[in-house]
Amino acid sequence: MSSAVPKVSLGNGFDIPALGYGTYLAKEGQGIDLVKKAIDAGYRHIDTAFLYENEVEVGQAIRDKIAEGVVKREDLFVTSKLWNTFHRPEHVAAAFQRSFDMLDIGYIDLYLMHSPMGLQFQGYEFGDMQPKDAEGNSLFDEVDYVETWKAMEKLVKSGKVRSIGLSNFNSEQIARILEVATIKPVNNQVEVNPGCNQKRLIEFCRERGITVTAFGPMGRPHRATYGNKSALGDAKVLEIGQKYGKTDGQVILRYLIQLGTIPIPYSTKEERIKQNFDVFDFSLTDEEMQYMDTFQSERTLPFPPLKKHKYYPFNAEF
Repeated sequence: MSSAVPKVSLGNGFDIPALGYGTYLAKEGQGIDLVKKAIDAGYRHIDTAFLYENEVEVGQAIRDKIAEGVVKREDLFVTSKLWNTFHRPEHVAAAFQRSFDMLDIGYIDLYLMHSPMGLQFQGYEFGDMQPKDAEGNSLFDEVDYVETWKAMEKLVKSGKVRSIGLSNFNSEQIARILEVATIKPVNNQVEVNPGCNQKRLIEFCRERGITVTAFGPMGRPHRATYGNKSALGDAKVLEIGQKYGKTDGQVILRYLIQLGTIPIPYSTKEERIKQNFDVFDFSLTDEEMQYMDTFQSERTLPFPPLKKHKYYPFNAEF
């Protein structure tokens, strides 16, 4: 079944499956079960992060499925991320090692800088990942993300991670990294959905050989959003789905794939996990793609507490 998912070249000799399973909300107690269900459904690309506090469970699920003979380690692509409190170069290797040890799967395929914005170091335990002062203001660390990147490049030389990349970076910030990089970022993971289609950023990345992973592909229906119009439940999107025998969610994922992104939908429902995977046997027409573009409004995750950060990424045009 997994052979149905095309691979996308990362430009450094490695490939990434064109669809992944996101684990952002897979909290304690359900992470193992959900990741196992995703692997059984055919997913071979699993996305996690230190911030999600589920790397132990993701790793356990993967080891269990390898032990069952369902997959081999080399069949899987696993992404994790360096959290904002670990941006000082002296903290990068230890923070990575923590994720590496918690996953315990031999190597990490892709390690991303979770955002360009540093926060004050709080130690390597989970603790307070969003440190604030007595007034409730975020405690920023204005360490330059370029220095963080240089420290991440050393991780590749350790052999413990195959590829490195970025997340929540704008075009200007990516350009700054490319100016100094001895190892080029292969990926930028950003919010992409019909309400925030990121077309200009996707094109910018494509021209530089950087793939784009799309988080929040459905526009984050589980939370209050910031004016992002949802394509989920839209009458015309449902109608497009009926034409292909697909759900509105499947139409959205197909749209994102045709935009040139790698979506990482998350669901706790087994049926939805399977549906989200079943999007490679149809294509949207140009006209249908244009209709999906009409939802463009704004992002659902603008990181409001970090708006005053020196490296806040969302003030740039794209």
